[in-house]
Amino acid sequence: MKARVNWTGKRTFIGHSGTGHNFVFGTKEEDGTTPGPSPMELVLIGTGGCSAYDVVSILEKGREPVEDVVVELDAERAEGTPAVFTRVHMRFIVKGRGVSPAKVERAIQLSVEKYCSASAMIAKTAEITHDFEVISSD
Repeated sequence: MKARVNWTGKRTFIGHSGTGHNFVFGTKEEDGTTPGPSPMELVLIGTGGCSAYDVVSILEKGREPVEDVVVELDAERAEGTPAVFTRVHMRFIVKGRGVSPAKVERAIQLSVEKYCSASAMIAKTAEITHDFEVISSD
């Protein structure tokens, strides 16, 4: 895996993924504006994306009629430097017609505890908790 980061001035950077995608990120400017998500927001978003991918994949392999998956993340960081994550809560909202809550719970467990590389890294410094809701599209 490869990536590149270019500084474009002030507190703004452009990330270039090895797969050809680009995105702007940075930290708060003196005037209070932000050019995009901060690096730590990207880590949190990446963790949610990693786990959401796993959950969708596991549910699809189990032939669950999943139509939508949303992961809402809430995190706390250490006060000192480095300000690592100390707590991350993930709330999964799964929508589908007749989706089994037991299978959703198992898919989340497998993702967070076994498959998601990002949550495995975050778990080195943070307590990771999760809950879920299944919404029927009937």
